[in-house]
Amino acid sequence: MDVANTPMDFRKPFTIGDRIDNDFIQLKYAKGYDHNWVLNNFNGSVRKVASVYDQSSGRFMEVLTDQPGVQFYTGNFLDGTLAGKGGILCKRRSALCLETQHFPDSPNHENFPSTVLRPGEVYTQTTIYRFSVK
Repeated sequence: MDVANTPMDFRKPFTIGDRIDNDFIQLKYAKGYDHNWVLNNFNGSVRKVASVYDQSSGRFMEVLTDQPGVQFYTGNFLDGTLAGKGGILCKRRSALCLETQHFPDSPNHENFPSTVLRPGEVYTQTTIYRFSVK
């Protein structure tokens, strides 16, 4: 799907929570963001594909990868029963994940980049999570 003019359009920065509850069917199905984005300019080389900034702490994360897609998940099903760092309970939408990958269901779509690995072949991929403070 084209992301233009939808809450799925992250080509310009905005606060994730601003659109997460929009009346948009894909967000309703997933109870937030839990979708794979097709990344522009895929050619198998490592390139910057995403960045996240937390204005309150100044933390900044960049994601670089050689993968064609990224799954973005906003902790929609965290329920406060899982303890994270320091024993802090993970509540709904209190975290996010950016998981670089090929597209879900790739083996069933000839027009998707291949995920087939033949006997004797080696699979490698590169993802870099670069952290800093602004």
